[in-house]
Amino acid sequence: MSTTRQDASGIRAVLFDLDGTLIDSAPDLAGAANEMRSVRGLEPLPYEHLRPMVGSGARGMLAASLQVAPDHDEFDALRHEFLHRYEQRMLQATYVFESVRPLLEELQRQGVPWGIVTNKAERFALPVTRALGLFDQAACVVGGDTTPHSKPHPEPLLEAARRLNLPASQCVYVGDDERDMLAGHAAGMLTVAAAWGYLGHEAQVDRWGANFVIEHPLELLSCVQLL
Repeated sequence: MSTTRQDASGIRAVLFDLDGTLIDSAPDLAGAANEMRSVRGLEPLPYEHLRPMVGSGARGMLAASLQVAPDHDEFDALRHEFLHRYEQRMLQATYVFESVRPLLEELQRQGVPWGIVTNKAERFALPVTRALGLFDQAACVVGGDTTPHSKPHPEPLLEAARRLNLPASQCVYVGDDERDMLAGHAAGMLTVAAAWGYLGHEAQVDRWGANFVIEHPLELLSCVQLL
């Protein structure tokens, strides 16, 4: 565990990113990418090649699987196809990280509200969290299209704080991507980098500016003072 600031008192709620932080959706996202390769007569890519790109969403998966960038003429159509294929299979193999469950249980036991702020559109985030038993436990679920902006813009995090009726400064945000740290800082929240997430081959977590970097979910409880 590492830290860039010691003042972590007065925290009354925990907000989490979804993919790579609370849940492992990589098998289904990678499956959708390989489906696209299959219908084009291409061999499937190894899961280990696709998994690190999951945190970058459709953009990252299309780059890894078909070498297609956002400036490609067919990018929008391919992105639509990828999201459609993912929607058809998004609950086949996705699961809550086992190491996360004890943390969520402890937050519940202490009466500390927790919520989800994800760049996943509501059409995916809401059914996934419901199916995995997270929706009813979470104090709020803010998707990538809940507000006019997505992370790294702070507005989704600020919306979550409003739904919790708390100042943003009394919330901590936990995520596995640099944009999570950028959004958290811009919102005035304490930030925690989840080093068990996808992270990618080139990730330099210690350079993200997170207040804390933790290797295991339960380390959060020793980082922040929950009220």
